[in-house]
Amino acid sequence: MRFLHSHATGALCLVAIAAAVNSAGCRMVSTGRNVDGVRYFQQGNYPVAQDRFQAALTVDSRNPDSYYNLAAVRHRTGLSNRDQNSLTQAESLYQQALAYDPNHVDAYRGLAVLYTETGRTNDAFALLNRWAASNPSSSDARVELARLHEEYKQDKEAETQLNAALQIDVHNWRALAALGRLRENQGDYAQALQNYQTAYANNRFNTDLPAKIASLQSRVSPIQPGAAPLASPAAANRSANSAAPFRRY
Repeated sequence: MRFLHSHATGALCLVAIAAAVNSAGCRMVSTGRNVDGVRYFQQGNYPVAQDRFQAALTVDSRNPDSYYNLAAVRHRTGLSNRDQNSLTQAESLYQQALAYDPNHVDAYRGLAVLYTETGRTNDAFALLNRWAASNPSSSDARVELARLHEEYKQDKEAETQLNAALQIDVHNWRALAALGRLRENQGDYAQALQNYQTAYANNRFNTDLPAKIASLQSRVSPIQPGAAPLASPAAANRSANSAAPFRRY
């Protein structure tokens, strides 16, 4: 094997470095515009949000998050205005996000929701089943498939998918939270509480779980006269984390 002369190698290295820096810079600008767009989207200002997401694509046309965000705007406005053209654009944009990131969880969820909202339930199940089959190491694929089964009152199938997700990743807080919701709906409050506690131990940034934990604590262990007050959600989760109950899944 022949090696390039040192000056040629150095030139190639400089070009590679410059390309990497430029790519990183574009991604940073794109991310900033996406952040702005999300803020406007949350305020309900969809036209400005759409402009920001489109601007993000002008500097980084391969950013899957930009395609997803733009799809979400078209999806929302398409439903609100009953505009089939916007919904068709949203579907295409979700698919573009997946072309650049074949495991983009939000894009899969958004596209599956769009399918169900437009009467294409079979397409939604086919989409998520293909994802799970093509990526057997993805716990998120199983969680999304479980979400769809639960939506259609297929709790047994949902539970099967959630247990499969936890076999892949015992720390998947979304799978644990979803399993807790199933248990709560079934009236198994003790198991639901354990699932919620473990989910929160694996994601302290979730703002919904502490309220669920506190509510179920009062059901599982109601305060008796003269008894000590219930532990705070944080304390309960320290206990759950040390006991590692998620290991059974």
